[in-house]
Amino acid sequence: MNYIDLFFNLIIGLIIVWVFWGDKIVNIFKKSITPKPKRRTRRSTASKVVDITPEPAVNKTMQNYLKERASLMEGKNLATPVLVTLLLIVFIVICNPIAIVGVGERGVKVTLGQVSPKSYTEGVHLVTPFISKIKNMDVKTQKTYIETDLYTKDIQQAKISYVINYNLQPQNAHKMFREVGTGYVDNILMPVVEGTIKDVIGKWNAQDLVANRESATIDILKKLQTQLEPRYINVTGFQITDINYSGGFERAIESKVTAEQEALKAKNRTVQIQEEAKQKIISAEAEAKSMAIRANALTQNKALVEYEAVQKWDGHLPQYMMGNTVPFMNITAGMSKK
Repeated sequence: MNYIDLFFNLIIGLIIVWVFWGDKIVNIFKKSITPKPKRRTRRSTASKVVDITPEPAVNKTMQNYLKERASLMEGKNLATPVLVTLLLIVFIVICNPIAIVGVGERGVKVTLGQVSPKSYTEGVHLVTPFISKIKNMDVKTQKTYIETDLYTKDIQQAKISYVINYNLQPQNAHKMFREVGTGYVDNILMPVVEGTIKDVIGKWNAQDLVANRESATIDILKKLQTQLEPRYINVTGFQITDINYSGGFERAIESKVTAEQEALKAKNRTVQIQEEAKQKIISAEAEAKSMAIRANALTQNKALVEYEAVQKWDGHLPQYMMGNTVPFMNITAGMSKK
């Protein structure tokens, strides 16, 4: 509290004292300075003291006068406090020497154009009328929903919907008022937010942005906190709620996704066919090797050929043989050896 406020509060205190105890103070003061009346006497010619007290009729007249005077003074004494009280009420209403800082607010005192070096907390504060005033600054957490149009890295127009939570730093409310005033949201917060969002979104392609929304959100939040904290604003939350592109671009994305899915299916089918072909080749190569091994064995060993024929014989001899047909088994050779 400065000297001006102290002087003004002293004046208000004196007025209040005068309203309630002014008459008593005046009476005490009058009694202290008024001399007591002396009884008037006179000496007779015989040097005797003669009482000159008025006659009873005179005393009665004086008493009536004093009663009327007392009644008049009582009326004045009653009217004076009432009048002073009314004047005090009018003075308080017009001058408004009391300032109230509400819950979730900080008061900034301005005296003759100078901002106080501190912020005032919630409660009642006295100010000097016409000289000082207190401006309240909201320091509660604010939530704002915003939509903005911007472009992605691949020059696609997008409508971004987002929500941001912020609050004015309570201990620095007076600094914000001194440097910016009460319009810090339009003058500081929103320009920084819009610039940061455009900077981050501009690094992503349209299709990648949809898939990486959470990464973009975290990047934006960190940048906002870094830029706004030194400027007396706390950013406690940021979230991208929706990303909308033009109808043509969304249809193109759907077509591209469909084509990619079909291509992936075809690729998977091709891989499957290739695997099946590889298996067949491996089987064929194994069969060919097996047949080559058997053919080579049959060529090298005729007895093995006959053995194979016996294995395939059904037990019946042919009934007719024409020409120089060789029997499928050399029985004669076998018998001659015996």
